[in-house]
Amino acid sequence: MSKSKEKKKAIALRKRGYSYSEILKEVPVYKSTLSIWLRSVGLAKKQKQRLTEKRLKAALKGGIARHNQRIIITKWIKSKARKEIKNISDRELWLIGTALYWAEGAKQKETNPSQKVRFSNSDPLMLKLYLKWLKKICKIPKNDIHFEIYIHETANTEEAKRYWSKVFNISINKLQKVRLKKNKIRTKRKNIGKGYHGLVDIYTNRSTNFNRMISGWIEGICKSCGVV
Repeated sequence: MSKSKEKKKAIALRKRGYSYSEILKEVPVYKSTLSIWLRSVGLAKKQKQRLTEKRLKAALKGGIARHNQRIIITKWIKSKARKEIKNISDRELWLIGTALYWAEGAKQKETNPSQKVRFSNSDPLMLKLYLKWLKKICKIPKNDIHFEIYIHETANTEEAKRYWSKVFNISINKLQKVRLKKNKIRTKRKNIGKGYHGLVDIYTNRSTNFNRMISGWIEGICKSCGVV
């Protein structure tokens, strides 16, 4: 094909909304040559729209590929990390549970020296691990463990009860205590929708001295780690 015919074909394709890369597949010339040929070629609105849609599809395809790659990498890293943990001894569980309570549990203060053991969170796995610690390590009887749901007044409380009953594998009757949190005016809540089940407050009976013991464990950990 002569240069003049190549140029005419390139211009015709451009006017139809073809991109430079698409034209180069049909007209095998240098990109610099193509640029010179087409620099004065205007595009109609329809052709511009076609190019825009093509760029968006390419960007979306690239985004999906990167997203899938991140998912694969994440799964690989988490799988490798899980294998590093291996078995957890009772002593390790004791220390883990103590650290969990230090982070999320109710502490005794000078103004409230009779604080019972209470642990609040919305993470199902964290709550289940805490329960295991209470029962297996601290030997707290099931009858001394109680649950209270803290949830926004606009949420589905019955659905929340069913959800946490399934998480803890307990009767829904043990989740009858519900505290409703009222929305403040102009507050933009993000914890809404089907995935929102409120948080659970797990507390134990006759646990004032138990709380003092946990405080001692926390101090012991700090001393053993050389931070006090």
